[in-house]
Amino acid sequence: MKILDRYVSQQVLITGLFAIGVLSVVLVLGNVFKQLLELLVNHDAPLELILSFIAYILPFSLTFTIPWGFLTSVLLVFGKMSAENEITALRSSGVSIPRVCVVVLVAALVCVGTCLYINLIVAPQAQVKMKDALYNIATNNPLAMFGSDKVIDQFPGYKIYVEKSHGSELENLLVYKQAEEKAKVPFAPMQVIHAHRGSLETEAAEKRILLHVYDGRYEQRDDGDPNDLMKLKDGIIMKESTLPISLVELYEKNKKRRGITTLTVGELIDRLNAGQLDPDPKKQLQMKTAAMTEVSKRFSFSLASLAFGLIGVPLAITAQRRETSIGFLLSLIVAFVYFLFIIIADSFKNSPKAHPELLVWIPNFLFIGLGLYMFYKLSRK
Repeated sequence: MKILDRYVSQQVLITGLFAIGVLSVVLVLGNVFKQLLELLVNHDAPLELILSFIAYILPFSLTFTIPWGFLTSVLLVFGKMSAENEITALRSSGVSIPRVCVVVLVAALVCVGTCLYINLIVAPQAQVKMKDALYNIATNNPLAMFGSDKVIDQFPGYKIYVEKSHGSELENLLVYKQAEEKAKVPFAPMQVIHAHRGSLETEAAEKRILLHVYDGRYEQRDDGDPNDLMKLKDGIIMKESTLPISLVELYEKNKKRRGITTLTVGELIDRLNAGQLDPDPKKQLQMKTAAMTEVSKRFSFSLASLAFGLIGVPLAITAQRRETSIGFLLSLIVAFVYFLFIIIADSFKNSPKAHPELLVWIPNFLFIGLGLYMFYKLSRK
């Protein structure tokens, strides 16, 4: 039996590591291009930023790729063993299906423990550092934020559109200075500047950038009703002007952006124990439900490997296909259904009446129950 355990464990381990590696590369590269595509195209993203971003996004990706890769390895290994009649030979020798799968159960528990550690502690911390890395682009290299044909809204109080950029030289600008959050019309465009040309200058000591605009036209909206264009004060022409944009406020804004997904499970529990999350009772209940749902989701999601292992073995043996493409297709279908349940349940996190903290456990109950039933039916054959 040691030979059997060694054989199955080697196959599952090698195939699983390969599947996790491939899936992680796909997800990591997808996130890198999603977040940094424009910087990569403009050649403004430093190598250390890309490498640090990859290091921070990897733990978050592993929360998906570890259970998905484990499912893929189980389907491929046991599908091949079934297609080559190895399972039939083992059963003819008196070896039961549950005995063959002892190694799979141990591997599933190891994956569950690893996912628990990542979901509860590592991934939230990495997500905070990933967001910090993106904001460091603006604080350390603000010129990289100004690309061609894009709206720059990372700087609090401003929205800036640039049609073309050539390094620090800009063409055709629209600069909107917004009202404060406590204003009568929050974030409304109070001042608008149209400029044909512009240039950027960084003042690191003062922690700000200077936006120089040339050949521009200045508009001032009405303080009481900024959306009423009839009250627009238009016609001020300026040859040259300079707008100082503070980076300190950007940094402070980043520190306040921590949501529940960036909190470790200990911090989430402390927030729940604190009691008063918001003066408004309705928002208080919503925030409490959202925090409880996040805690439940992380524990529930960590059990995905066990659920996938229980449903993967009988599914692979029943399918009896050795083709790698079939194994990947089956894993894609199973993982998609499971993750879809989680996403749907998480979408109700602001609806206390739906009890989303309980809904996130439904896919585990379904998959584990279905897996146990399929195991029972398979062992009775």
